[in-house]
Amino acid sequence: MEKIKWRGGTLLAPVPPVLVTCADGERKNVLTVAWTGIINSDPPKTYISVRPSRYSYEIIKKSGVFAINLTNRDLVRAADWCGVCTGAKNDKFAKCNLSYESAKEIDCPILSDSPVVLECRVTDVVALGSHDMFLADIVAVDVNETLVDDTGKLHLEKAELVAYAHGDYYELGKRLGHFGFSVAKKKKKPRVPDKSKSVK
Repeated sequence: MEKIKWRGGTLLAPVPPVLVTCADGERKNVLTVAWTGIINSDPPKTYISVRPSRYSYEIIKKSGVFAINLTNRDLVRAADWCGVCTGAKNDKFAKCNLSYESAKEIDCPILSDSPVVLECRVTDVVALGSHDMFLADIVAVDVNETLVDDTGKLHLEKAELVAYAHGDYYELGKRLGHFGFSVAKKKKKPRVPDKSKSVK
């Protein structure tokens, strides 16, 4: 199918509209970030890109920590509001009725209602242009116990996670396959005896 060429832009979709929490002494805030992802496995590393003009920018830069709270269906309205309104003029936790608790490894609040939270410690700040990228080690992962079965297996499909694509939010839905399904060997069907050839 023929493609239409546009100039370079940020049309990567879907992306995770995560709620990032941060704190610096008495100041604490939550902001929505879509420019985030995993950049290394061992050690586990992530990033968030934040405009220097954002209220949370100086908080994260000074404290050196932040938490990535994954957004589910129940948090999507808060994620949208926290991405539009500034923490300089609003207590976003109060405005969005967001409950929070202390992180386990960093001095930062985490959202109680987020199904999965990544606790992050900043290692580098890279100026890119419109945004600065905070590179960080993932020092802990907090998972709602309702997503873990008796064997310790994580069932992330139950988290009702949300994705953001070109201005709209979507709840993740239909499962299309699992990692490696394209190369997995097909299970052989049990052989059924041909009764028409049976000896009488």
